[in-house]
Amino acid sequence: MEIILYTKSWCPYCASAKKLLAQKGASYTEIDIEANPEKRTEMIEKAGGHTTVPQIFIRGRHIGGSDDLHALVDKGQLDPLLQG
Repeated sequence: MEIILYTKSWCPYCASAKKLLAQKGASYTEIDIEANPEKRTEMIEKAGGHTTVPQIFIRGRHIGGSDDLHALVDKGQLDPLLQG
C-alpha cells in the first residue's frame, strides 16, 4: 500500500499524523518539502491547491491534513482504507 505524506520537519500536525500512522502499523513515504523544495509544487498540484502540511495521500487518494486523517479514525473509516 502506498501512503505519502508531504511534511515539514518542525510541523506539529505532521508529527501527529505520523504518530497516528505508526500506531496503526502503517508504513509511509515522507517527503519533506523544506529539504526538497521542488516537491512543494508537486504537493500543491496533487492536493488541489492546498499549501499547508501535512498533505496525506493513501493509495493515490488525497486525504487532506492531519485533522482529516484523525476524522477518518473518528468515523471508523481509516482502518478499512489502510487494509484495502
